[in-house]
Amino acid sequence: MKKKVISTLLATAMVATLLAGCGGSAAAPAAEPAAEPAATEEAAPTEEAAPAADATEEAAPAADEGKVLNIYAWNEEFKSRLTDHYANYTKVDETHGKIGDVDVVWNITPSDDNAYQNNLDATLLKQADAAADDKIDLFLVEADYALKYVDTDYTMALPDLGITDADLADQYTYTQSIVKDSNGVLKGSSWQACSAGLIYNREIAKEVVGSDDPEEVQKAVADWAKFKETAKKVQEAGYQMCSVNDTYRVYSNNVSGQWVQGNKIVIDKNMENWVNDSKELVDAKAENTYDLWGDDWAKGKQGGVFCYFGPAWFFNFCLDADADGTVANKGGWGYVVGPQSYYWGGTWICAATGTDNASLVKDIILTMTTDKAVLKDIAQKDADCVNSKSVLAELAADESGNLALLGGQNPYKMLADGAEKVDLSNLSAYDQGCNEEFQKALKNYFDGNSTYEEALDLFYKGVIEKYPEVSK
Repeated sequence: MKKKVISTLLATAMVATLLAGCGGSAAAPAAEPAAEPAATEEAAPTEEAAPAADATEEAAPAADEGKVLNIYAWNEEFKSRLTDHYANYTKVDETHGKIGDVDVVWNITPSDDNAYQNNLDATLLKQADAAADDKIDLFLVEADYALKYVDTDYTMALPDLGITDADLADQYTYTQSIVKDSNGVLKGSSWQACSAGLIYNREIAKEVVGSDDPEEVQKAVADWAKFKETAKKVQEAGYQMCSVNDTYRVYSNNVSGQWVQGNKIVIDKNMENWVNDSKELVDAKAENTYDLWGDDWAKGKQGGVFCYFGPAWFFNFCLDADADGTVANKGGWGYVVGPQSYYWGGTWICAATGTDNASLVKDIILTMTTDKAVLKDIAQKDADCVNSKSVLAELAADESGNLALLGGQNPYKMLADGAEKVDLSNLSAYDQGCNEEFQKALKNYFDGNSTYEEALDLFYKGVIEKYPEVSK
């Protein structure tokens, strides 16, 4: 393992495309790069600066003597998955559990205002000198900042835990690409595959499209021209299509190049398409400009909105299927691919270098991300799209993949097909900051509070403040 400037990298926001979990703050700021992004000079190996923990020395402890397993996360998702699906886990209270004679301690810090990463960074920087019971053993990362952690010596290589390529052979390739360091070494594993699509209100579809059958609805939203035609019909019928922010990641996932090229900020043609299409629909009162996760945006769960966009975790965490009166509770949503294939987010499990519970961490990773019985159970009980080609094929083949909140529809073939199409070639260290600033600036334009040129000036200013090394 090459030595790297760990403290600098942990202060650098290595980001991918978008937020990776429902309820995350769309405006949560990323830590700013001190100089260049980690893929360039900042991440270059240096023999002068040794990391606080050398993975070659600590990756494989002589014996697992740890009595406390410290897990760091930003929400309850992984805790619920482990509690419900890891057979050896026993709940003690809301922040503690037991696995055999090992105490499990949950350290959960919400992502708002970057609090989770700040807390994780501060604790990792003390990892080498921490007492055994205080060391982080495993932690969770999202797609938008995974590289910030996997490209340091604070994360263990999965092969050092004894996890082999054969163990992970049934996973989707893109889910591994996100958590490979600059040397191509795998540093994490996920139970999720987060291809995404358009989630539509069946009752509104019957009225506007004439049918709630997925094949017929897909025809009505098969490309952006048809999507706009349908949106205007939805408005004429007295409903809203969606928020401009719902469609954003579909466009941003289908760009032809990176946000920053040769230190110059480049606005891709597809982002211009998002601006033009959104402005047309906002002016026609067919789309709104509500912020994701806000109260006004969330009213669509009760009805009145034709669609949301999201992956399978959106089913479980965002549609309130357990709440009386929601569309999901009545089985009133349907799922189609929509105008373009895309993906959104995901959660990865990383082993922390220095853990004194390496064997237990290995077993948790293997059980939660490769055990096919566990993964099928997660899919059926939690309406999630799991990271297993064979399990998704099995779910797609019969009624075992039918989801009540989708009116009994089986979405797994579409989700599996989408996972095969995920393209990460245009990910960059600047994505999170650029996407946040672009959405924030263009809201002024959509709401009629600025010209397009004024909105772009605000965008450029915000990006350059975050990343001083780039320019217009």
